[in-house]
Amino acid sequence: MSDDTNKHLNNVVPIDEQALQGHLNKVVLKTVEDTLNQILDAEADALVGADRYARTETRKDDRSGSYTRKLHTRARELELKMQKLRKQTFEMAIIERYRHRVASVEEALIEMYLAGVSVQRVEDITAALWGTRVSLGIISKLNQRIYGQIEEWRNRPIGSDFPYVYLDGVVLKRSWGGAVKNVSVLVAIGVGDDGYRRIPGIVEGTKEDKVGWSGFLRHLQARGLKGIRLVLSDACLGRKESIGDFYPEAKWQRCIVHCYRNVFSHVSRGRVKEVSRMLQAIHASEDLESARHKATEVEKKLRDMKLLSATDWLDQCVEETLTYYRFLAEHWIRIRTNNPLERIIREIRRRT
Repeated sequence: MSDDTNKHLNNVVPIDEQALQGHLNKVVLKTVEDTLNQILDAEADALVGADRYARTETRKDDRSGSYTRKLHTRARELELKMQKLRKQTFEMAIIERYRHRVASVEEALIEMYLAGVSVQRVEDITAALWGTRVSLGIISKLNQRIYGQIEEWRNRPIGSDFPYVYLDGVVLKRSWGGAVKNVSVLVAIGVGDDGYRRIPGIVEGTKEDKVGWSGFLRHLQARGLKGIRLVLSDACLGRKESIGDFYPEAKWQRCIVHCYRNVFSHVSRGRVKEVSRMLQAIHASEDLESARHKATEVEKKLRDMKLLSATDWLDQCVEETLTYYRFLAEHWIRIRTNNPLERIIREIRRRT
């Protein structure tokens, strides 16, 4: 590059591109605002049937002033002058499209809420999309629209058989009158005769005890939950007794994963993998008698390893983990643990 060229470039005035872009945005938005207001004014003339202040036989109505309406855009708010007529309601296609947009945005806000997006995060998203934030109060009011639908779903009639039912609960923090307290959300998943999993019910209680589980099972029974042959859960206090009170003909399967965890709590960390392989061998047996025989062998090995507390725990719970052997062999792998419901519990935690 020559010296003359460099000297010429040195005389070029630098441009603040950000400031220029901001100025252009203002110019464009002002033009859009003026254009929309002109369209609104022309639309009012068409409805009235005459120009402003004109005296003509074709006049159908009279103007009665105007009011300002905000229209949100990505950059900033536009102020539209909505004309008021004495006899007619003033409407315009651009405003109808805006209404449709608002409706779709409201639906999106509700979808975000149901998907577990925090209210604060929804504020950030609306700011990024519109250039303006939707307040917490507005989001809360929008979400109230779905509460009735949720209650209707929670209390809908069941009226079908669910041979396999999984039960579990999750403890969450909730604000009551400014104080944060623990509440339990009790959940049931049922597998129908068609092999598909559904959620018969979810309730909120004070804690996972016999009173809470009895209330939940009474709620399910009153709505028509029937045909239960096997209930799967962990050994939560009061749950097994409640099952017997409301569904005495149903058998109970203790989740083998929860049983393993109870045993592991009495085993040193260095021996957990070894003990885990021993326990898994029990539930890999080909039938119930073989599983019982294997359990006896494992208990003997645990005693030889001086793991007496782990042996006692296994002796207490192992028979409760073998109930699934009384059902179809092709179902065993899915009806010996509470894993299908654990996925729902994780999702509840995520969304709350």
